[in-house]
Amino acid sequence: MRVTVVGTGYVGLVSGACLADVGNEVLCLDIDPEKVRILEEGGLPIYEPGLLEVVRRNVQAGRLFFTTDIERAVRHGTVQFIAVGTPPDEDGSADLQYVLAAARNIGRYMDGYRAVVDKSTVPVGTGDKVRAAIAEELAARGEKIPFAVASNPEFLKEGAAVEDFMRPDRIIIGTEDEQAIELMRELYAPFQRNHGRLLVMDIRSAELTKYAANAMLATRISFMNELANLAETLGADIELVRQGIGSDPRIGWHFLYAGCGYGGSCFPKDVKALICTGHENTHDLLVLRAVEEANERQKRRLVDKTVSRFGDRLDGLCFALWGLAFKPNTDDMREAPSRVIIDELSRRGANITAYDPVATNEARRVFADKYAGLNYVTRPMDAVLGADALIIATEWKEFRSPDFDFIRTALRQPVILDGRNLYDPEAMRRYGIEYYGIGRR
Repeated sequence: MRVTVVGTGYVGLVSGACLADVGNEVLCLDIDPEKVRILEEGGLPIYEPGLLEVVRRNVQAGRLFFTTDIERAVRHGTVQFIAVGTPPDEDGSADLQYVLAAARNIGRYMDGYRAVVDKSTVPVGTGDKVRAAIAEELAARGEKIPFAVASNPEFLKEGAAVEDFMRPDRIIIGTEDEQAIELMRELYAPFQRNHGRLLVMDIRSAELTKYAANAMLATRISFMNELANLAETLGADIELVRQGIGSDPRIGWHFLYAGCGYGGSCFPKDVKALICTGHENTHDLLVLRAVEEANERQKRRLVDKTVSRFGDRLDGLCFALWGLAFKPNTDDMREAPSRVIIDELSRRGANITAYDPVATNEARRVFADKYAGLNYVTRPMDAVLGADALIIATEWKEFRSPDFDFIRTALRQPVILDGRNLYDPEAMRRYGIEYYGIGRR
């Protein structure tokens, strides 16, 4: 099948590469010539484990192509995936300008039936707007070319996106057009050979499903963080509480880890957008407003612990920071707790020496020359040398079992503030380390 993917971000590039990997001829469109240049030269504009190998393999096989030529892209694929960004507007609503621009381009250049598929995370009702935009362009051309609009939301985790696409839990298709349904069944057949994972529904339900999924996961995180903060006050241990409730099959184990808050490109944006959708339709989503508020407060939790331990003014102090990305296996720092930590500690006069396995270049871009006291190192133990405390903001695997004897002697004060509860408090006491977790006794 000939497929066009509009946008080469996380969703678009992973989708295009994985669809090519099962034999489709995929053309990825991006209006950023620098991105296309990087891809054509065998590089990646993003970091995602396993993706580079998939892209290179399919480029070499002649199944995956990249272009900035809009007309070429529209004429290429019977299926046109729209996978462009939907950044939050000032009021928190999703900005659809890029989605609708892609739709108008399709209407402007299509020369036969097209199944136009929203892969971007979009508010309920976007399908109607996409349909209207295409119809308007066709009318301006004086053409009556058949087309369908569908929703096919992505459920890809950054850091495991290739695996998630190749082995999906479910494939949601929102459309009532039979031809589009059959095309999508054919396209996704290689990804569900063991058993059917494809769920067909109306387009508005599909659009809401994506927001509902992310909002539910964000809710679990904020709920556990709220319990963790309470556990500290009560003298309970949130890790034991997690085991106690996670063993209930009605609750399960996923997304029950307390920490210093969620970030990234999805949860914060999608929770805000769903709250805004509620307001637009006279529904005040009280739970989600609390989820968002709790998360913003939780990002300051490590800052509050640092201030409680070292004082409000941190002039002359240096802190080692392990982890810059919002989660492991990505260089994405959007809404990352590390950003709040760096901002707040720097504002109080502290110096920070940061280490992250892959996100250092992104951090340099984000902070530029904003803080003279912010420095980066290429090895985690280099950050610890001479620091007054170690702060952990991301749960990278290489942080799980470090040399605690070295950490204790390398720090000026043997203090660890662990925003991801990587270590056992009792073990830290045995090492002679003053340890502060999230909700730990």
